[in-house]
Amino acid sequence: LGMGLTLTLDDVRGCIFRVKDVSRGCLLQYTVMPILGFLATRLFNLPKAFAVGVILVSCCPGGTASNIVSFLARADVPLSVMMTTLSTAGAVVMTPFLTKVLAGTLVPVNAGAMLWSTAQIVLFPVLAGALANSTFPKTTAKVSKVTPVYAVLMVAFVCASVVARNVDTILSNGANLLLPLLFLHGGGFFLGYVLARATGGPEAVARTTSIEVGMQNSTLGCVLAMLHFSSQPATAAPAAISACIHSVMGSTLAGLWRASDKAAAPPTPSQ
Repeated sequence: LGMGLTLTLDDVRGCIFRVKDVSRGCLLQYTVMPILGFLATRLFNLPKAFAVGVILVSCCPGGTASNIVSFLARADVPLSVMMTTLSTAGAVVMTPFLTKVLAGTLVPVNAGAMLWSTAQIVLFPVLAGALANSTFPKTTAKVSKVTPVYAVLMVAFVCASVVARNVDTILSNGANLLLPLLFLHGGGFFLGYVLARATGGPEAVARTTSIEVGMQNSTLGCVLAMLHFSSQPATAAPAAISACIHSVMGSTLAGLWRASDKAAAPPTPSQ
């Protein structure tokens, strides 16, 4: 809802006019990350609950934190918002479908129920927020000043509740879970940038794509895990830890890019 309140319906329609850049980002989002997630479960021989959780979070769309990190990285913020919007809309189908394909051999996955949950959690609130912003712009302008804080608190609350419920499992298997998630997000940042450049994207677009691919909507992963894999509570743990990892990695990457821009800038003439 917070993301939707920052958009108008014209912004949503704007995705049409940057087809190449937006579609590239969404395509990489739903290919690179699920493949990396699946590989991580195999390379690190994760227990079943953790394996399903890693696959689930890898199949989620980009998170709204990527828009903030794109700003910090001096990337293409409007493109970041468009990518997040489209990948969020696509998540209604892609997240259940990919989870079913990649994790269906490990546990039963009810793709239909997950599709409906995803629509309720991400698509309907975004559309409602965009409609409200288009219809009542002055009111939503006031409300949107506090929604980022509310969104951060809600993410922290969801992740903290998942960690608290699985604290013993996380403490005993923390190292085993940390490396696969570093592999997942590090690979997403790297391949997002490299593949965007390789397909003709300029530097700002490549940075944006890297951030969008590398950062996931971990909150969605947590909620879907709790709703649809409640028999194995540890399934939600990878998404909770993922939120911390991709936020730190994304912020660090943004800082490095800003530093490189500053170093590459021509010296200011002395007064």
